[in-house]
Amino acid sequence: MAVRAVRGAVQLERDEAGHMDEQVSELLTAILKRNALTTDDLISIWFTATPDLHSDFPAAAARKLGIVDVPLICAQELDVAGAMPRVVRVLAHVESGLPRTEIAHVYLGAAAALRKDIAQ
Repeated sequence: MAVRAVRGAVQLERDEAGHMDEQVSELLTAILKRNALTTDDLISIWFTATPDLHSDFPAAAARKLGIVDVPLICAQELDVAGAMPRVVRVLAHVESGLPRTEIAHVYLGAAAALRKDIAQ
């Protein structure tokens, strides 16, 4: 097994804890499913959120999904003028037999515009 990095993002419609939980859970579930991963394959997950998100920690959604023994950390994304608002980004380090070129990075909804170079 190799260590791989998987990226993803989702744009929230509003800054509300329940909505963040729902959207981040959907993102994490899609990352796992599209890469044929289980929670045992996770090494660590970094979450970033744009400065306009204050309602909750994105990592809280991971814990609610049962990701309880994986190191998680949250940080604030750079406050760049004109950047897409209300975005949670994920960088997950995983153990996978997939070659780097076959890792599926997941950008849900409007966040797909952040990485037009990656086929969704």
